[in-house]
Amino acid sequence: MTTPDQAYEASGMPRKLPLHVTKQKTRHDKWVFYFRIGKGKRIRLPYPNDPTFKAAYRAALTGSPVEVAKVYEGTLQWLWDRYTTESAKWAGYSPATQKQQRLIMAKVLEKNGHYALSTFTQDVIQEGVDKRHETPALAANFLKVMRGMFGWARKMRLVAADPTIGVEPPGYKSDGFPPWTIDDVRAFRQRHEIGTPERLAMELMLLTGLRRSDVAIAGRQHIKGKELSLATAKTGSRITVELTDDLLKMIEQTPRKGLHLIESSRGKPFVKEAFGNWFRERCTEAGVTKSAHGLRKLSATLAAEGGAGSHQLMAQYGWTKLATAEIYTKGVDRKRLGVEGSRIVADQIENILSPHPISGEGFKPKKAIKTKAKN
Repeated sequence: MTTPDQAYEASGMPRKLPLHVTKQKTRHDKWVFYFRIGKGKRIRLPYPNDPTFKAAYRAALTGSPVEVAKVYEGTLQWLWDRYTTESAKWAGYSPATQKQQRLIMAKVLEKNGHYALSTFTQDVIQEGVDKRHETPALAANFLKVMRGMFGWARKMRLVAADPTIGVEPPGYKSDGFPPWTIDDVRAFRQRHEIGTPERLAMELMLLTGLRRSDVAIAGRQHIKGKELSLATAKTGSRITVELTDDLLKMIEQTPRKGLHLIESSRGKPFVKEAFGNWFRERCTEAGVTKSAHGLRKLSATLAAEGGAGSHQLMAQYGWTKLATAEIYTKGVDRKRLGVEGSRIVADQIENILSPHPISGEGFKPKKAIKTKAKN
């Protein structure tokens, strides 16, 4: 199976292919990948981002047969391949979102890829959601992938009806990762000194609110003067923030071998997942049982409480939806409006219900009525 990733080619970023692997564009303007040693036989491989690529590559290296499953028209695998190569909706997703959806679909296609599309009714999709009820977030993401794919297929008239219409994810209410507190920051600072990568990572995330995927790639090349500017990995939106003098000094005081601001103990840059695990361990050492994302929440809360508006928050934290920023501004606004409202009620109570004075400043008693007749 070959599933070209438009983001892979359109990004313009060079990516070195494994040894003996070459790529070639077909007459249908799609990339295909082959394994070939010297002038030996060419062996067709899956696309490098495909979950089966590593196994196929190892098989080609050892001389074992490489199985590339034939995809029949009208099956779920056929629809997924077309969706990920032809859909503008898919092409608009960030590489991180595409990776997440590929991982979800890899498990679905492993058992169901050969079934005809007519098999996937509303009841089948609902069953798929329901069996993931113990992990509501996974159920919601599964439904999101299916809705994107079948919604596109319906518009392209590849299916007669969208089986995801009317399917609901399991209801759940979660605030997600718990936010850090100021006491957590103090505890972390006390445990990790200035000049260590863990201290720099914490201070950088607290001030800028960068996601772990962005902290892992942030480097000196992203800093000009006092400003740090980079395109976020999740949404692709560019964020620009001003670094404080203290943080710039801390960057200079933290040893590193390369351009990346945060490096591993071996002097190598982190990948997103490794950075998250490493930072969580550093938090545990400081007695803080929270994550990098919780620190981002504290940063956004401090910004909102300081008066930052929704659009300012979107610019700093790389959010593309106003509703995300309003999670923070609405909470602050509700607190402020609640305080102001209670003051209004207090004024009304004083004006209406308090007893009126019978004498004093501003009170003029009525003149006594004369009852005695004039002489």
